[in-house]
Amino acid sequence: MPEQKFTLEDLKRILREGAGTDEGVDLDGDILDTDFEELGYESLALLETGGRIEREYGISLDDDVFTENRTPRSLIDAVNEHLAAILTHS
Repeated sequence: MPEQKFTLEDLKRILREGAGTDEGVDLDGDILDTDFEELGYESLALLETGGRIEREYGISLDDDVFTENRTPRSLIDAVNEHLAAILTHS
């Protein structure tokens, strides 16, 4: 089974599909280390994003993944850790 990676492009697509984008927020800019709140994504939007990630990638994420990982970079790393753990246990 090939390794599945969650990328910034995946995250941006899921954010746009699930919660849209705030006016004046450029998701195509340098956002890796920008807090989700600064990008216009509150906790409800992140929960929706989490649900979409879980369905698309077949993983289960605890709610604290979103409270502890406040930037795209840290969330991407957390999702990829979950994906790697699944591959290790398959």
